[in-house]
Amino acid sequence: MQADGSNVRRLTNTPATDQNASWSPDGKKITFWSNRDGNMEIYVMDADGANPVRLTNNPSRDANPFWSPDGKSILFWSGVDGAEDIYTMNLDGSNLKKLTDNPARDVAADWCNPPR
Repeated sequence: MQADGSNVRRLTNTPATDQNASWSPDGKKITFWSNRDGNMEIYVMDADGANPVRLTNNPSRDANPFWSPDGKSILFWSGVDGAEDIYTMNLDGSNLKKLTDNPARDVAADWCNPPR
């Protein structure tokens, strides 16, 4: 939608929950999480809602994706190793990197710009 609330347009249309959308820095893609395949997984799609692709595929929950400032990777949380920790991955779902490792739930993260 426009900033004033006009031109609302639905981008996904499934009986599933699709949420926590994040725009790519260039505005061409959107990442989000969905349970459309029966489990919370991370997806990416074109900015117009076309071509949704599942990036994660495991029995744990994956959620809250955010684009890196350079648009080359996605930050998210996952329970893939048993505890809920923060991870990054490439835009095709490869190169999974675990950033936190503790028994507490690490589920809230976002990229920030370092001071100059």
